[in-house]
Amino acid sequence: MKVILQRVSEASVTVAGNQLGAIEQGFMLLVGVQDADTDAELDYLVRKITNLRVFEDQAGKMNLSLTDVDGAILSISQFTLYADTRKGNRPSFTAAGAPDFAKKMYDRFNTKLASTGVRVETGEFGADMKVSLVNDGPVTIVFDTDNK
Repeated sequence: MKVILQRVSEASVTVAGNQLGAIEQGFMLLVGVQDADTDAELDYLVRKITNLRVFEDQAGKMNLSLTDVDGAILSISQFTLYADTRKGNRPSFTAAGAPDFAKKMYDRFNTKLASTGVRVETGEFGADMKVSLVNDGPVTIVFDTDNK
């Protein structure tokens, strides 16, 4: 799996003009799945993301986690994280998970995140989504379970 995490002061997602999810302080996640992913990747990412200390403490150091600041997550499915741009100008997405499998894993990932007590908002898998965010910092971190 690949996850792009952005620390945000606010983020929202709409589909066809309807807002599906919105958060204030927290993380906006772009989530990509490949067919080889298992619960081990889900568990690893849930642990890393919920315990990641990138919010400032009273001394101004990035020392607090999402749960420490009562933050939320906006999780967006993003198959294009597996784009292969090595040949030509049109990306190939053959490394991305098959849609049925990827949706199942994306849903499981969000359920596991929510089971930690963090509020999780989502977009709509496979939809043409419009995502708005205010990147706080900016803090942007890339997780790739192939490189853990």
